[in-house]
Amino acid sequence: MKYVLLLITTCFVMRVEAQGVLTLDEAVRISLENNYAIKIAKSNQKIADNNNTRGNAGMLPVVTGSANKNYNISSVTIGLFDPNLPTIERSGVANNTGGAGINAVWTLYDGLGMFIARDRLRELQKTNVTQIESAVENSIAQVSNAYYDIIRQSRRVKNLKQGLEISNDRLKLSRDRYEVGQGSKVDFLSAQVDYNEDKAALIAQEQALENSKISLNSLLIRNLQEGFSTHDTITYDKTLSLDILREATVKQNPLLILAEQNKRLAEMEVKMQKSAQLPQIDLVTGYNYNSSNNGAGAPQATKSLQNFAFNYGLRASINIFDGYNQKRRIQNAKIGQEIANLQEGDLRNQLNTALERTYLNYRNALELIKLETENYKIARQNIDIAFERYKVGNSTSYELREVQRNAVVAETRLIEAEYNAKITEIELLRLSSKILE
Repeated sequence: MKYVLLLITTCFVMRVEAQGVLTLDEAVRISLENNYAIKIAKSNQKIADNNNTRGNAGMLPVVTGSANKNYNISSVTIGLFDPNLPTIERSGVANNTGGAGINAVWTLYDGLGMFIARDRLRELQKTNVTQIESAVENSIAQVSNAYYDIIRQSRRVKNLKQGLEISNDRLKLSRDRYEVGQGSKVDFLSAQVDYNEDKAALIAQEQALENSKISLNSLLIRNLQEGFSTHDTITYDKTLSLDILREATVKQNPLLILAEQNKRLAEMEVKMQKSAQLPQIDLVTGYNYNSSNNGAGAPQATKSLQNFAFNYGLRASINIFDGYNQKRRIQNAKIGQEIANLQEGDLRNQLNTALERTYLNYRNALELIKLETENYKIARQNIDIAFERYKVGNSTSYELREVQRNAVVAETRLIEAEYNAKITEIELLRLSSKILE
């Protein structure tokens, strides 16, 4: 039997070692490499980079080339003014015309619209960078939360296993007493029921642990059944300052930065629409070639013609009246600017509220850790005393069961307090963008 237990233990250790310990840093690294939201944000950034050109802003000339060749077959009857000349009649006459050219239009002035467009493209680049930062921070926070949830579930499994060991010892003791006639069958059956109850709770908790691992694997975008183990301790920072976090949130939170960037984009849109009310001046130039060939005509008519022409000049245009559409677009742009200002103010208020509430939860969690740590120590002492009293017959099974439950509940509350402290810490760091530090 001893060798069988040794073999089982060795196989279990080898399985754990084969799975390997997944650290939080490693989990974050894998997530940043595989996260779909980050990949999408980076792809959008490439599009924004490609769009930020002088040509897309309208600062460069537009050059177009064209060519054409047309054929027609017709019947022709030509009557001449000179009565001495006969009427000319032809059928199946083939005519053709053709041409080619290069033309260019270069906008010299459009109410500064092209410069506003270039600034807008640059601002769009910045917004995509901000969106990448937001996606990265959210990914780190989600992975961190999932990682510490696994630690929480793992510690709860360990807690229930300890309770199950006590129930097993009590079951053995009550069975032995019953078999030798020193205990009642009721105590033996009650111990059996309590043992089964604790075992069922352990099975459910082990399932919760596996579900937490699946959730983390999902965030890491890898095989959901990938085996791994984690560290079993939760460390937390007790020195976070609300004033420092509040200042960092105002300066660094990507959502707030994005809202400010959207305000600037809305302001640029108003300027862009106003620029359309001003004159536009274009430099136009081109070089064109045209030819025509006639299959029939009077003797003195032109049979073929070729024309080469180079043209250049300035063209000015202004929108005088377009059914008040430009006025409507300006009004809508101003409304959009007001909306952007309101959204920025609303977001600032939401972030401040979330920061205050989360920090309050964080401080309460730290206080609860102190209280629950002391309660857990007392509960562990009580379980040792109660079990010794039960063995010598100075305590009932009901009293032992209550003490046992109190010990399990006390440790569960301690685990939850430590987990809540860590989760609120992560959220505070995410809100203030200190999670990247």
